[in-house]
Amino acid sequence: MSTTTERPTITVPGSGIPKARPAKARRRGELSPLGKALSHGALILASLIALFPVLWIVFISLGPDKTDYLHPGAILDKMTTSNYSTVLFDTDFFTWFGNAALVSGVTTVVGVLIAATTGYAVSRMRFPGHRPLMWSLLVTQMFPIAVLIVPMYTILSTLGLLDSYLGLILVYSTTTVPYCAWLLKGYFDTIPVEIDEAGRVDGLNPFGTFWRLVLPLARPGLAVAAFYSFLTAWAEVAFASTFMLSSDKYTLAVGLQTFVSEHDAQWNLMAATAVLIAIPSSLLFYLVQRHLVTGLTAGASKS
Repeated sequence: MSTTTERPTITVPGSGIPKARPAKARRRGELSPLGKALSHGALILASLIALFPVLWIVFISLGPDKTDYLHPGAILDKMTTSNYSTVLFDTDFFTWFGNAALVSGVTTVVGVLIAATTGYAVSRMRFPGHRPLMWSLLVTQMFPIAVLIVPMYTILSTLGLLDSYLGLILVYSTTTVPYCAWLLKGYFDTIPVEIDEAGRVDGLNPFGTFWRLVLPLARPGLAVAAFYSFLTAWAEVAFASTFMLSSDKYTLAVGLQTFVSEHDAQWNLMAATAVLIAIPSSLLFYLVQRHLVTGLTAGASKS
């Protein structure tokens, strides 16, 4: 038995003759069913490609032996969380975590504060050299880390800041401030100048206007700058491994390297540590994601 689908009909007034209802026209820019299926398939494939390295590290971290990454199929029969127990209780993980949290937290606060004041000053004030200032900040981002390590090492050694948290925080701040200053300057440009004028009418000084009126409106932009500053300090390896000489001052990224030496490589412990390192940054992203989306898109929608 076969079934057929008939097109709905309407009756022409006064004639009694049924007329086929016209098919719904597709709007401009709307994809066909085949196009939608292909686009969704491409997005799913791209998501799987992006997630594969993360899932692979998590899978390798469940193998009890350091050579399990060579035979990943064997991990399914002996999956265990012993690697995480070893990292948490038999290594200096919590010392590394505390050091990384301290350096990243202070870098975020200092970097965002300096970048916010710089971006606001350039956005609102026309002082001599304001344009060269922003371009000089941009030029500093052109130098690779390999070129900067030696002069920075010399400067920190001369100032007595080598192997100190303060020295590492200053180095990270010089990395985050240029980008965040440009980011926040662009966001401050989207905030109407009338806000500042209203603050002056109410008797606020320039800093009071900036602190009490402008900063609350720039919260999404500040969230993006803070997240970038935190990740820069949290996951950085080159500067930390060069400037921090004492093992009790290692950050997480440097402590991760202790599992790989010239004669041995404990890839299972390294994978477990990598997963643990990713958890705080993932939680931070989850907490500020609403502000991140707003901060990244508000500049295009505000006039």
